[in-house]
Amino acid sequence: MHEGLDDSSVSAALARLIGVAIDRAGGWIPFSRFMALALYAPGLGYYASGRPIVGRMPASGSDFVTAPELSPLFGRALARQVAQALEASGSDEVWEFGAGSGALAAELLAALGPRIRRYSIVELSAPLRERQREATRAFADRVRWLDALPESLSGVVVANEVLDAMPVDLLHFDGAAWCERGIVRGEGERPFAFVDLPTTLAPPGAAALPAGTTTETHAQAEAFVATLAERMERGAAFFVDYGFPESEYYHPQRSQGTLMCHRAHRADPDVLGDIGAKDITAHVDFTGIALAGQDAGFDVAGYTSQARFLLNCGIGELMERGSLRARAEAAMLLNEHEMGELFKVIAFSKGLAGYAPLGFAAGDRRHRL
Repeated sequence: MHEGLDDSSVSAALARLIGVAIDRAGGWIPFSRFMALALYAPGLGYYASGRPIVGRMPASGSDFVTAPELSPLFGRALARQVAQALEASGSDEVWEFGAGSGALAAELLAALGPRIRRYSIVELSAPLRERQREATRAFADRVRWLDALPESLSGVVVANEVLDAMPVDLLHFDGAAWCERGIVRGEGERPFAFVDLPTTLAPPGAAALPAGTTTETHAQAEAFVATLAERMERGAAFFVDYGFPESEYYHPQRSQGTLMCHRAHRADPDVLGDIGAKDITAHVDFTGIALAGQDAGFDVAGYTSQARFLLNCGIGELMERGSLRARAEAAMLLNEHEMGELFKVIAFSKGLAGYAPLGFAAGDRRHRL
């Protein structure tokens, strides 16, 4: 065992597990495999840790806050969009992927009442399921949990900060060729290290990227959206996450990619340190997500900033009725220098000819994808 890791700790056990995976693969695994184990290894990965993870303040033991915890008006505004989509699809079921603390589910169920007959949560993390059960206890007769994407579904899908937590592959340009950056066993105090191997892969716009560029590709997130498109019979899906269209994501000035860790409400770029004790994320390439969904049968129904989406859904009116504190909290969802511009919303539909989601009534940016 390497120095700096308590042999009895979860991090040490997770490091051993990853080390075995590396050995079995011949000494090198792609970064996506490392990220999947670090986040999702049963009983050991970050999302299986049982820590609060999502919360408003570091004192709670949490590592980051998402929009539903920041302000209940996020869920109440989104509920208006969900209600319209349920009406358009003739459905009474909502599906949420990666429901976090359960705050969004509770708000949607409270706001929409009997309009939702069943609320299905697809959640891989057992500890988070328990938090979600507690948050939605008042609606227990309508909520169910699944641990995998069903073979078929209809209704309205919502997913807040899900795509950014899906494992990514890393590519590096050494000035002569693109390489895939993967993980090997390390030396000294660091249990793991990066090693680049030749690859035929290259990111979009590769010809314009300078030597030394390191960036991500999103095969798993794109495959997830494509599978959802194939299995959805009729309905709409709304993804909220931080990211950019392809032209901004793979811009020459973004030469070190977007990979980042989150712990105690602070960000750091050391993805090989404190494994299992902090989140690992990457921004979303929304162009790739849009194309993956479209190629698999979805219609791209809208794309805009979180601020514009929430304003279209009436959050301004909701803020007017709220207290000064409630308005200040909601403003963080809208302000450009906080969540309003970095976060985007992309909508898909299937079997809903001519459907125009209200969240994109003004400021639709599909032309930028």
